[in-house]
Amino acid sequence: MTTEEFLFKQFGSALLTLPQLAQLLNRSPAGLRITLAGNSELARKLRPARRKLGRRVYYSTADLSRVLNDPDSFGDPDGRH
Repeated sequence: MTTEEFLFKQFGSALLTLPQLAQLLNRSPAGLRITLAGNSELARKLRPARRKLGRRVYYSTADLSRVLNDPDSFGDPDGRH
């Protein structure tokens, strides 16, 4: 099962809301909103997944799966990155 298929199965949609993305990343929605408003590395990597439909903001599971599968997305778990 690919990451995109997992996300679709887990959340039931090809687009995630900010609270769903926060749950996926184990962050609070308010904390994630602040992070995404800034210019951090995580914000820059997640911004291409952002889709606006009217006033609502969603995140594409296809784009999120690319970010999550990229080994450079979240740094080295040993703290060397």
